[in-house]
Amino acid sequence: MNLFSDIRTLVISCLDAMGRSGTLPEGLDFAQVAVEPPRDVAHGDMATNAAMVLAKPAGQKPREIADALAALLQQDPRIAAAEVAGPGFLNLRLAPVVWQAIIATALGTGIGFGRSDMGQGQRVNVEFVSANPTGPMHVGHVRGAVVGDALCNLLAFAGYDVTREYYINDGGAQVDVLARSAYERYREAHGLSPEIAEGLYPGEYLIEVGEALKAEFGAQFLEQPESVWLEAVRNFATSRMMGMIREDLAALGVTMDVYASEKALYGTGEIEAAIEQLRGQGLIYQGVLEPPKGKTPEDWEPREQTLFRSTAHGDDVDRPIMKSDGSWTYFAPDIAYHYNKIKREFDFLIDIFGADHGGYVKRMKAAVSALSAGRVPLDIKLIQLVKLYKNGEPFKMSKRAGTFVTLRDVVEEVGADVTRFVMLTRKNDAALDFDFDKVLEQSKDNPVFYVQYAHARVASVLRKARDLGLDVADSALARADLARLDHEVELGLMRKLAEWPRIVELAARTQEPHRIAAYLSELAAEFHGLWNRGNDLPALRFVQEGDMATTAAKLALVRATGVAISAGLAILGVTPVEEMR
Repeated sequence: MNLFSDIRTLVISCLDAMGRSGTLPEGLDFAQVAVEPPRDVAHGDMATNAAMVLAKPAGQKPREIADALAALLQQDPRIAAAEVAGPGFLNLRLAPVVWQAIIATALGTGIGFGRSDMGQGQRVNVEFVSANPTGPMHVGHVRGAVVGDALCNLLAFAGYDVTREYYINDGGAQVDVLARSAYERYREAHGLSPEIAEGLYPGEYLIEVGEALKAEFGAQFLEQPESVWLEAVRNFATSRMMGMIREDLAALGVTMDVYASEKALYGTGEIEAAIEQLRGQGLIYQGVLEPPKGKTPEDWEPREQTLFRSTAHGDDVDRPIMKSDGSWTYFAPDIAYHYNKIKREFDFLIDIFGADHGGYVKRMKAAVSALSAGRVPLDIKLIQLVKLYKNGEPFKMSKRAGTFVTLRDVVEEVGADVTRFVMLTRKNDAALDFDFDKVLEQSKDNPVFYVQYAHARVASVLRKARDLGLDVADSALARADLARLDHEVELGLMRKLAEWPRIVELAARTQEPHRIAAYLSELAAEFHGLWNRGNDLPALRFVQEGDMATTAAKLALVRATGVAISAGLAILGVTPVEEMR
């Protein structure tokens, strides 16, 4: 039940009636007509821009349209008042019974409250994390993993068929570097001094890989040339690293549906097939690129190369797919991988990349556009950096990793729930400060605590009511006389509850899970405000001695708040707490 959609439907119905009566021209486009919360709650419960957006195409003054629309809207029992403001904005006040009905809806649907069929079962592939399998995940991967997982939860809640996917970058030179680094730890496991040359991975996490290599292969690779051991050590080390990455993701509460291997694209004809698909469209040619302005990318050569005409699909320059020595550039297998996604018949694709991949956005979108004939949209989200602080200072690197703070460092310090919530407090393309002290602080300035405290308070109220012998089952509370909830503070909380289904659809449409975290903070603030007012006004307290009917209504509101918080936290992948320690 999206109340804002329901009222918009009412507005459109009234506009249609105005068209049939001649008050408006018939055939107007109502696509831009919106019903939203007003910027100032003092102006009403909802506002519509209908008169403003229709004035020009209708050839009428906005206030004339607004006055006629207001008269029709007020005939509906849900509308208590429709007031024209300014040049033609229309503010609506809804009857209390409308808000009270939200409680029954929440109690009747439970944690599914706010679930939408907006997605209509469309198949969406979300590729995220895709960290190189060369070591443990670092804090930058944490944010990408959380944003990706929460986005998947959100889209599924909004009615999409979601596939979570991890692209294993196991076909490039970095896995050879991993193999050479692991080989030195293998030598170390045999009592020899490792030679960690510049360019190799120095992290202590490879010590256990060296021990495992010794257990698996014994001494057979000692003093052997690289040609003898490279492939075996590379495959073994990559497998161990992916096992570590899977464990890291599990610690964060992230599970993938598909792990796709870059290496599996080589030697199978998949890269060649994707390139031939582009060649058939006249998009592959031999040419020489102009020197790029600014920093020169490593895949540019001042010589003839095989190029993809990506400018035909919105890119700034054409892109090399094959080097002059006949080997593929990094871009070629990525083209093939996305062609594979297209062939799996997804309706749209989402890639979540680190901010350092910003230069990849246009070329990847161009490739998908060309390969799908424009049928499959690709949205690429960039994850900005996370700056870590502790005791007022930047958080130091992990000794185990050698060069960076690991996912495990963060989760072990503050827990997966806190980590996930904090990572979702800012939009993905905004930098985020993660202060280990502040995220554990028990104050209203800490959104994690503030939301969890609200849920714990809900649980506490219901426990106390149960101890008094009251029936607090959802089915019982849904039968309460909700008309007894008529105080402005109570109605304010109900209005905020009514926004939840709208927020779900808005967040899903914009693919912005941080909106869920922001909404939960606002809902928690409304609930804490009601709780605090009860300290001063006995009539607002949740248990009214000698008045079980009013108590049941108030408990229904409390429980509905808990339902919405639980639903929102589930999307974020955060477990609601029953008690605060």
